[in-house]
Amino acid sequence: MQPLSQQGFHPVFCTIVPPHVLDKLSQSDDPVLADPARRTLESDAARRTRRQVTTVSRPTAPAEPDDEGTAKPDRTLYDCRHGTDLPGTKVRGEGEKPTKDASVNRAYAGLGATFDLLLTAYGRRSIDGRGLPLIGSVHYDEKYNNAFWDGEQMVFGDGDGEIFLDFTVALDVIAHELAHGLTQYTANLSYYGQSGALNESVSDVFGSLVKQYSLGQTADQADWLIGEGLLAPRVQGVALRSMKAPGTAYDDDVLGKDPQPASMDDYVHTGDDNGGVHLNSGIPNRAFYLLATALGGNSWERAGQLWFDVLTGGELAVDADFADFARLTVAAARSRFGEGDEVEAVLKAWSEVGVPTDQER
Repeated sequence: MQPLSQQGFHPVFCTIVPPHVLDKLSQSDDPVLADPARRTLESDAARRTRRQVTTVSRPTAPAEPDDEGTAKPDRTLYDCRHGTDLPGTKVRGEGEKPTKDASVNRAYAGLGATFDLLLTAYGRRSIDGRGLPLIGSVHYDEKYNNAFWDGEQMVFGDGDGEIFLDFTVALDVIAHELAHGLTQYTANLSYYGQSGALNESVSDVFGSLVKQYSLGQTADQADWLIGEGLLAPRVQGVALRSMKAPGTAYDDDVLGKDPQPASMDDYVHTGDDNGGVHLNSGIPNRAFYLLATALGGNSWERAGQLWFDVLTGGELAVDADFADFARLTVAAARSRFGEGDEVEAVLKAWSEVGVPTDQER
């Protein structure tokens, strides 16, 4: 297989914990909290400089599904043993028995669950549509407060035990990071501004869908939280983000209050975090939640299908803004379902978060 750089891809370094959260932690007077946050920020900055923000002017053509081989995942897990050299030491391959390391087994299961949703719900074999092997590394660095997709593989820290727990404990975190790979191999959304926020939001959407699919939950039964169970007991909060109610996931003396906006009325204009990609993703996140709950049933079937159609349809520009994405979801609803409840629900969802579609311009 050709290197990504030869396939037209520009891999992007994407983390689950936003820089603003780590910045807040790094300012704590307690070195037990501040030191791991500072080290994580420094590590992330070093990795980020090795990755180029996407600058191509057109989306990468979606990969055609390959009928060769079996429709099964090809997973390999590695142990960094608290170092930073990737991928680390191989500890579990596809089909091998569980190890004594819970982090390895959770990561293995999470990669498989993401593969299962893509294949079963959308007929896509791995994130590239061609059965791409899925690689994960656990126990990255010392008290590393993050998990990331680096353009080629998944990497999980153990957390500091004070604010964050092991990053393999949340299935939606695993699926979120792997979904960055799905975006990379399809729309290849630029990681800046609104296109970057869409990139983050798409990962939250599919992260939540994998969790819901694995638990057999309907839209009404789901918690719509990203990273539930990741925060340590001392933290006043339930998750990293809430798709249902952006801005309410945590309110803590150390972390501060969740700053995500829920509508365009509160859109955050900033140069930090690649133009606020983790902050403003709350807006399209809430639009998806509103659509999925309005349609009811299993979120991955109708609402998720529309997001997948847009992501893989070849019309989503790498620098698309929220309105571009909204317009394409309306078109996808008409194409797949005709004029009916789906189109009306899509229009209403985007309207409620203040994102215009062609029908409203």
